[in-house]
Amino acid sequence: MAEKKKQQERDRRAKIESMRQAERSRERRKSLLFIVIAAVVGVGLVTAAAVPAYLNSRNDPAKKDLSSFGVSASAASCDKATTDKTSGNNDHKDQGTTITYAETPPSSGPHWAQPAFPASEFYSTRDTPPLEQLVHNLEHGYTILWYDKTIKGGDLDTLKDISTSARSNSATRGKFIVAAWDDSRGTFPSGKHIALSHWGADQGHRELCGDISGAVVNDFISAYPATDAPEPNAA
Repeated sequence: MAEKKKQQERDRRAKIESMRQAERSRERRKSLLFIVIAAVVGVGLVTAAAVPAYLNSRNDPAKKDLSSFGVSASAASCDKATTDKTSGNNDHKDQGTTITYAETPPSSGPHWAQPAFPASEFYSTRDTPPLEQLVHNLEHGYTILWYDKTIKGGDLDTLKDISTSARSNSATRGKFIVAAWDDSRGTFPSGKHIALSHWGADQGHRELCGDISGAVVNDFISAYPATDAPEPNAA
């Protein structure tokens, strides 16, 4: 009888131990499953953050070649860049004074005492600074791309990308502006809707085109860099 009770006790303990081991196994499986799920979620979160960042990096206009925007240089219907006589260096007029310029758009001339600063990459028809102010930016080495009222929709986005890309180009030293042209200050020649202007140390330069071309912009800023200006070290 005593031996039977001892065996029953041993069987009971063995059963309890077996149950404990089974419970420990279940806990280990649950822990392992939690770790796996956490790892999968972590990888998913990293991927969700990394993929858009990678795509945004690839689509960043500052990291793209200027020539990748718009049409080719040959398709842009551009006139040859001009060589203009310059005037107005350090010739400051009172704020609000309307100045008549010899060229459309101007590549030099008298201007207001305060340039647009800090100058935006892109100005719309609603916020483009007065012409007399932007001419002062030209004196400081800026290149300005002007667009007329026919440029709309996706073409405006292309111009924004061109401005971002041009500012990252060492030739501009960040001094590049896209601005809306006011026809009341003069009209572009027939068929021309885009104009580039730059005030060089000795000569002014303009190039008028019928279409948007990053390749043309690239050639223009390479030929007339920000260092070629009456006051290249001014802001």
